[in-house]
Amino acid sequence: MNLFKSKTGTNYLFPFVLISSLYLLWGLAHGLLDVLNKQFQENFSMTKAESGFLQLSVFLGYFFMALPAGFIMQRIGYKKGLIAGLLLFAAGALMFVPASWTNSPYPFLAALFILACGLCIIENGAHPCATGMGPDKGAAQRINIASAFNGIGWMIGPLIGTWMILEGDGSNFDIAKPYILVAGIVLLVSLLMCFVPLPEKEMAAEVEAAAREAGMAIGSVWQHKRFKWALLAQFLYVGAQTGVNSFFINYATELDASISKADAGIILSIGGMGLFFVGRLLSSFFMKWVSPSRLLALFGLLATICMALVMAELGILSLIALIMTFLFMSTMFPTIFALALKGMGAHTKKASSYIVMCIVGGAVFPVCMGWIGQENMSLGFVLPLIAFAYITLYAIQESR
Repeated sequence: MNLFKSKTGTNYLFPFVLISSLYLLWGLAHGLLDVLNKQFQENFSMTKAESGFLQLSVFLGYFFMALPAGFIMQRIGYKKGLIAGLLLFAAGALMFVPASWTNSPYPFLAALFILACGLCIIENGAHPCATGMGPDKGAAQRINIASAFNGIGWMIGPLIGTWMILEGDGSNFDIAKPYILVAGIVLLVSLLMCFVPLPEKEMAAEVEAAAREAGMAIGSVWQHKRFKWALLAQFLYVGAQTGVNSFFINYATELDASISKADAGIILSIGGMGLFFVGRLLSSFFMKWVSPSRLLALFGLLATICMALVMAELGILSLIALIMTFLFMSTMFPTIFALALKGMGAHTKKASSYIVMCIVGGAVFPVCMGWIGQENMSLGFVLPLIAFAYITLYAIQESR
């Protein structure tokens, strides 16, 4: 099976590479976010729960922009919609500069909200593009390949954040420096996007054909029961991943006082995000022989076990378990996304918008985890444990 060739013989490889670069960019943005919690706690005298408002701002942006993003894609198409998202992304990043001139976290939160609105538009268009650029049977593989680029961004983000923010002089402008760099890259990609055509008409025709083959009516997206369970799984996954990422540095420095916040940032980037990237690659490889739902069930179970070890505070074993969690989280988002869209046909764009709305889980978990773990961070990881347990059950049900 050629992963990137349509039924009409069109090869989507080059457009797929361009779409995959967008995965890298938003991975970079989220990776940067993961080093901000600890810095904001120090610069603005915030508690762990209060620093969780960083993620709250980002994922509220996703939540409020999800349905408008779907409308934008339907109204002006994938290409123009993606360019609009990139420009909004760059605008939010550049807002970090005036925000750094103040001594308040609120302008930064506003900038993150605008940035997240841009990311939401990009993700809303990129996921259906990745799943639709080839035969339906290869959808889960393609989105895992594209998501591997996302893993590279997650690795680079904490490294840049550690270098420019955690190892800086502690000024507010240090927080803005990496975002200036990101804005420049995003504007360059948006310019390139203007000159590279996307196969929108052929993709639309294939979606309509899939709808007819599946016997889909024009009815509501909510008539699909499996889709509802997928929404909850995605909500819990994004919340769990965001919480684990956000409080990794807090957990590591509390578990071992000899680990500095800069050291923890490097461990997060090389160890955690490195395994996240490897997991994305391995997942795509193993899906040649193992169904996506069964692989998701296995990884969900192993992630649940890791969270139990993290909460047990067993020294280096618990830290290793926390790092290994990134390997098992790697396939969850793209696989749940692909399983949720399977058989949706004409409802694909609307269903994609609802799935993106579930990213609001990332707004809820960090605040709750920070509150639960204010005195002992390990206690906060009970929420990811519950989330991974549900995802395991969801995947087992899907495999049946």
